[in-house]
Amino acid sequence: MFTILVWSIFGLIVGTLAKLIHPGEEPVGCVYTIGIGIIGSLIGGVLSWVLGSGRSPLHYSGFFMSVIGGVVACAIFRWYSLKTSSSGPRSFFNGKRLK
Repeated sequence: MFTILVWSIFGLIVGTLAKLIHPGEEPVGCVYTIGIGIIGSLIGGVLSWVLGSGRSPLHYSGFFMSVIGGVVACAIFRWYSLKTSSSGPRSFFNGKRLK
């Protein structure tokens, strides 16, 4: 139970920092921010493993790599949400409607 609470707080911190660093507006709530932070930590762990400094690909990473992974997770989330927008696909860079 305590582990879930710690991961949630860590995910909230990492997700908030990643959303501040990533350009663009992400109108998501607290649960999505926690999810972006936790997924970002896992992505950071994989990146750390690929660079040769991690233990295993699905191991949690350090704070810095978690924030980098969170920015990657924000970019993936933004790309997916703009692609599947109810008003039609939009550009990743400026959010304008694609023709």
